[in-house]
Amino acid sequence: MATLSRFSSAQQSPAEGHDSSHDGQHDFDFEAGTWKIHLKRLVHPLTGSKEWVEFDGTSATRKVWDGRAWLEEFETSGATGHVEGLTLRLYNPESHQWSLYWANSRNGILAQPTIGEFKNGVGEFFDQEPFNGRSIFVRYVWSEITPNSAHFEQSFSDDGGKTWEVNWITDQTRVGSDPTKK
Repeated sequence: MATLSRFSSAQQSPAEGHDSSHDGQHDFDFEAGTWKIHLKRLVHPLTGSKEWVEFDGTSATRKVWDGRAWLEEFETSGATGHVEGLTLRLYNPESHQWSLYWANSRNGILAQPTIGEFKNGVGEFFDQEPFNGRSIFVRYVWSEITPNSAHFEQSFSDDGGKTWEVNWITDQTRVGSDPTKK
């Protein structure tokens, strides 16, 4: 379980305790290429609902700026609709952290970033944002990373990070190599 202090540490400046020996610039190298996606999304987060919807689709991820940035194009469809979006990931060499920005085709707005880093093969990224008239914490977790698969979860907390409710689960299986490599 993540705590508020873990959330706060994701917002620290470089001098405030980050391991400067780890250059995280290559943390997202695993994601280069084309992936088959299976997405499960909780229909009504933070309401106690247990109703999930499922989608299948693809994503294509490529590096830019020699790996200091990554762009993922994401498209899935399911019985309840279509999700099309992109993620822009930017690496900060001073803090050794990533800022992850999401945008969907429905509204065309680049959301505020979740900020964090990888430790021991798991990436955790946090932000605070409005949701249904209240302020919540958001956590992204990348885990179970292999050369041909990866697992991603988004969670919300409305109690200051004491508890987290997973509301978005994506399992990825590689179907193609990095499109920037010839």
